[in-house]
Amino acid sequence: MGTLSTRPTLLPCLSTTIVICLALVFEDIARAQDRQKEVLALYSTRRDAQIAVVGDREMSRILERSLPGGVDYYSEHLDQARFTNPSYQQAFHDFLQLKYAGHRFDVVIAMSPISLTFIEKNRSSLFPKTPVVFFSSDSDTRPIMNSTGVKAALNLSDTIALALELQPDTRHVFVISGTGTDAFYASAAQTQLRPFEKRLTFTYLSGLITSELESRLRTLPEHSIVYYLVVNRDGAGEDVHPLNYLDRVAAIANAPTYSWVDSAMGHGIIGGSVKSQDAEVSAVAGLALRVLHGERADSISPAEMDLNVRQVDWRQLRRWNIRESRVPAGTRIVFREPGLWDRYKLYLLGGIVLVLAESALIAGLLTQARRRRRVEEHMRDKLAELRTSDERIRDLNRRLVSAQDTERSSLARELHDNIGPQMALLTVDLELLRRARQSEAAAPIAREAIERIQHIAKALQDLSHRLHPATVQLLGLVAALESLKRDFSRAGLSVTLSHRGVPASLPQELTFSLFRVVQEAVRNAVKHSDARQVSVELMGTEDALVLTIVDDGIGFDIEAARGRGLGLISMTERLEQFGGSVTIHTKLGAGTRLDATVPLVSRKE
Repeated sequence: MGTLSTRPTLLPCLSTTIVICLALVFEDIARAQDRQKEVLALYSTRRDAQIAVVGDREMSRILERSLPGGVDYYSEHLDQARFTNPSYQQAFHDFLQLKYAGHRFDVVIAMSPISLTFIEKNRSSLFPKTPVVFFSSDSDTRPIMNSTGVKAALNLSDTIALALELQPDTRHVFVISGTGTDAFYASAAQTQLRPFEKRLTFTYLSGLITSELESRLRTLPEHSIVYYLVVNRDGAGEDVHPLNYLDRVAAIANAPTYSWVDSAMGHGIIGGSVKSQDAEVSAVAGLALRVLHGERADSISPAEMDLNVRQVDWRQLRRWNIRESRVPAGTRIVFREPGLWDRYKLYLLGGIVLVLAESALIAGLLTQARRRRRVEEHMRDKLAELRTSDERIRDLNRRLVSAQDTERSSLARELHDNIGPQMALLTVDLELLRRARQSEAAAPIAREAIERIQHIAKALQDLSHRLHPATVQLLGLVAALESLKRDFSRAGLSVTLSHRGVPASLPQELTFSLFRVVQEAVRNAVKHSDARQVSVELMGTEDALVLTIVDDGIGFDIEAARGRGLGLISMTERLEQFGGSVTIHTKLGAGTRLDATVPLVSRKE
């Protein structure tokens, strides 16, 4: 019973212990993954070599950007010239062991076959379990245990192919290299350039002292080019910087210079099929990141890549009078000096924008000026019309005053010449009648007096009718027009009147105005046109009265008539106050037609 009772107690304790252990293990794994990575890169070049400069700058930046915990990046440099000395190798081994004691590198990068050879030989004592990522320009490089890498075969021949496309008349190629380890490049060149020997003559200037090399370069034959491989040490055993040495070669040579690596661009060469050192470093860093993220180096197959890119220096093309049209498609042209547009593009664009803005402003101002001129012309026209209208109004006023005076004079003459004398004679007749009332002469005098009184009454009636016809007000428009027709009809003159649809009730002012228009038109036809027939037609529609007066007279000049009297003006103004209009068609010898229209308020209203 006691044993059985203890088992339930021991099982929970065991489970708890296992969980704690697993948690500690996973915590160590997570801490290991999050800790800052350590990377060592080994170069077989001097520290100021371009590949080392690019590698140290770009490698650490790429790794740092992709690792959350960061990276400690270290680099060391083997002396390739002394590498064959066992004592040097041992000394370098001891240096690394002492300097990096206590460091546990996550990746070691070998940036050359020599560095890879050194790591393979000393791995057990320096980096026993550390994976290796390498770069090799030899496609036959064999990976070592727990390693992967990038293989990019050295391509020296494509530069000569590019040179022949740029300078097809080339006959001689002078290949420059140094001594010691530089001999590797001279040997590779002799192998790779052999297919061109049927067309070109190759001269290998390898291991010459600098003064002798410069002397040769100053006197190269025509149709020659210079192919610079590398010079780390000249024939006198003097160590030099390869790019500084290239500057001297390109400046002294009397023929264009080419090379095979992009670090040579900008140092006097025309160009070449150059290896991109940035691409080399990026490719190696990419593999290193895969390993740092947990992939086994042995599981990653080495990548074979072509890192060469054709490039030419625009300045050197111009220096050697090589037409840009000869540059093959796909070739990068670098160091192109900006033209006028590229150099002053912002200023030119700003100037163009400013000119366009000023042009738009000027166009707007010109448009505004044209509009202003049109408005001014329109206003001048309207002002002229107003002045003309003002003159017409003043003339009309003058003529109205004159007409009033004429009418008054006519009335005065009528009263003085007609009514006055008849009244005087009537007075004499009445006096005679008073004296002879008992004689036989009284009867004729009385009869004559009665006739005179009747004549005077008729004259007064006609005068009153002319001033204000009562029939218009008492009988309406149609009856007044019938009376007017009878008054004007006589021997030799026929006045006809027709009407249809005329409203029985019209405003008094409109009735009187229409009567006056007909009266004036018929009077003008009788008085001025010598008409024999005058027809008056008055038609009513739903919304207007239409008046038509036609005579067969001699016609007249309308403009001249407007300047001589008030008849036409008065007819127009009488109907315009009701929204009506008057149109007269006439010419000399063709009679006259007057068309008048007056709108009516709807009868439904």
